[in-house]
Amino acid sequence: MDKGAIAYKRFVEEQDENGLVEIICEHRDGLTLYLAGIAGDLHAAEELAEDTFVILGVKKPSYKPTASFKTWLYTIGRNRAIDYLRDRSKRREVSMEVLTALREEEEDLAAVYLREEQKRRLHGALHTLKAEYRQVLWLTYFEGFGNKETAQIMKKSTHGVEVLLSRARKALRKQLEQEGFVYEEL
Repeated sequence: MDKGAIAYKRFVEEQDENGLVEIICEHRDGLTLYLAGIAGDLHAAEELAEDTFVILGVKKPSYKPTASFKTWLYTIGRNRAIDYLRDRSKRREVSMEVLTALREEEEDLAAVYLREEQKRRLHGALHTLKAEYRQVLWLTYFEGFGNKETAQIMKKSTHGVEVLLSRARKALRKQLEQEGFVYEEL
């Protein structure tokens, strides 16, 4: 059992509130950024992440260790984001914000600026891709999930994720080349 699963078990079985606090502290930022890629709105992603943790705290869904706790948690968040997009499409609201949550680093200002500019351009290019491509790239490269975990989250076969990842990389590479982006290897 991983750390998240142990903390969740403590929270559910022993009613230890600190277990839920540990889960939130461990996964809040990554889950929020992942959901921002789906929802296209950082503020909505923050609310969706909160909703995901509320589901854990109130409904206490049953966790079965067929996948890692993080995979299970991200699947719950993804389902919330899909529900959000369905609701939003019914109201015909269209609001896309570019993901700008970049970590600050303690290095030379010019080097930091160049790195942040590259990241901004990469995120901008990601947002031009199909939502499915964004998701597979985000889960694989930003969250570090393997193909099997990504397949579980996205409800696809492992082979389907491999094919989707290959196509997403090609689409991202093409978009970056059109924008004149210099990269080592995607």
